[in-house]
Amino acid sequence: MTALADYQITRKWPAQHPERLQLYSLPTPNGVKVSILLEELGLPYEPHLVNFATNDQLTPEFMSLNPNNKIPAIIDPDGPGGQPLALFESGAILVYLAEKTGRFIPADAHGRYQTLQWVMFQMGGIGPMFGQLGFFHKFAGKDYEDKRPRDRYVAESKRLLGVLNHHLAGREWLMGDEFTIADIATFPWINNLVGFYGAGELVGFDEFTEVQRVLKTFVARPAVARGLHIPARPAA
Repeated sequence: MTALADYQITRKWPAQHPERLQLYSLPTPNGVKVSILLEELGLPYEPHLVNFATNDQLTPEFMSLNPNNKIPAIIDPDGPGGQPLALFESGAILVYLAEKTGRFIPADAHGRYQTLQWVMFQMGGIGPMFGQLGFFHKFAGKDYEDKRPRDRYVAESKRLLGVLNHHLAGREWLMGDEFTIADIATFPWINNLVGFYGAGELVGFDEFTEVQRVLKTFVARPAVARGLHIPARPAA
């Protein structure tokens, strides 16, 4: 039987509570998806900061868990059949935790697959496009004289926001009255776009009143407010 201590990653990030789910992450839009869901679920877990400033994500210990060297990743010591389960990719982790607990994903097949389609919409569209926009607006790409790459991602980000805005009209959440992992996947990225990236004016965020409405409700949830800052970043 595999034990938590058998995982190489625990040599760099020892578990103080090996009976709890282990989260290896950083409070980025992808990282906080999992901490938010864990806070919403109330599952006991132990967060470990993967510090990009010191290239923790490139260490052999972290890459033994995720060879793609991206956060978040987890080890659930109480996985299927009572065996530990290691997972990376935020979308896969959201689906796993939702199905493990039977929460934040509809039980009926129609609702389940419709929820998954919006998770995939975020994974395949919102995350990559908003991330590229952030690079060209806030980070090194902002210094490029040629603004065509930035404008391409601005246009696509606006289109994606328009899709969400249209869908959310008359709905409390992406799946209607039910708060699901589709919302947990999506709204950290929107919060980051207008907050950390400071790109609200660039994408005309004021036009997307339905998205604004739901984002405001999302960040007001106590579990979301906590999860947005887990794991805590090192003091400056």
